[in-house]
Amino acid sequence: MTTALWCLLVASLLPVVCAGISKWGFREFDNRNPREWLARQQGWRARAHAAQQNSWEAFAMFTAAVLTAHLAGAAQATVDLLALAFIAARVGYVVFYVTDRASLRSLVWLAGVACCVGLFVAAA
Repeated sequence: MTTALWCLLVASLLPVVCAGISKWGFREFDNRNPREWLARQQGWRARAHAAQQNSWEAFAMFTAAVLTAHLAGAAQATVDLLALAFIAARVGYVVFYVTDRASLRSLVWLAGVACCVGLFVAAA
């Protein structure tokens, strides 16, 4: 299995990590109504939840980009590099979102999108 395909696994787990961050250390978490509980959160917990939602959204584009690059026979080294860069950008995104660094968050979000576009370009 290629590095880029392993990156798909990592990208699929990032939202789960964000969910864990949003609930971490909170004794009054309501597992019977988790969405309602999350909707009432503020601060870093709310931002971690928002990062979870955005991670799911980004996963769709990344998956399409990686699979397109693979199916088109793009240079594997390029595909792997762009996939790793995407993962780095998304990890940065989560960190910057949770720690309330909006400008840096937007910058690494854009870098992640650029990696996906790069994967499609490599496939062309």
